[in-house]
Amino acid sequence: MSEPIRIGLVSISDRASAGSYEDQGIPALQDWLAKALRTPWSAHTRLIPDVRATIEHTLVELVEQVGCNLVLTTGGTGPAPRDVTPEATLAIADKEMPGFGEEMRRISLNFVPTAILSRQLAVIRGQCLIINLPGQPKAIRETLEGVRDADGSVRHVGIFAAVPYCIDLIGGPWIDTDAAVIKAFRPKSAIRPQQA
Repeated sequence: MSEPIRIGLVSISDRASAGSYEDQGIPALQDWLAKALRTPWSAHTRLIPDVRATIEHTLVELVEQVGCNLVLTTGGTGPAPRDVTPEATLAIADKEMPGFGEEMRRISLNFVPTAILSRQLAVIRGQCLIINLPGQPKAIRETLEGVRDADGSVRHVGIFAAVPYCIDLIGGPWIDTDAAVIKAFRPKSAIRPQQA
């Protein structure tokens, strides 16, 4: 059995990092990943303020020192002056992956018209995919998992469906998901036989 996939979970909030209120981003991410992933994984959490240099340092540390192949951030992606997560993420990136941000906004527009104010994005650094997610637990789940009809059928697939194959393509470890939560999409040529 290979070692667990290392996933960085970063909550970016001045108030939560100062202890003014309890962070909800990291628990929401941990809960969702616990349901969605079938592959063993370990969480490496960071609760930091909206300070660009701190965000950049944290992302680099999680990729270069901790060895994360996936980093999910939450918070700091709006238009307010203190919202600098996208700028910090782009500053440490090798490549931008614009489809993730476009799709997160499309998903959120199913619920709120202010989704167009979001500046969420995703980048690659080395063999790590870094995704800036929304700040609210409900929005985190919706963007990762997608939109479902009342009967539970998927109406709009969430962004996490593309994450495992993206990580395959950049040389990262294999990730399996629970299809009842989010079905990972891979082309037929990239699908492995089911293990017993």
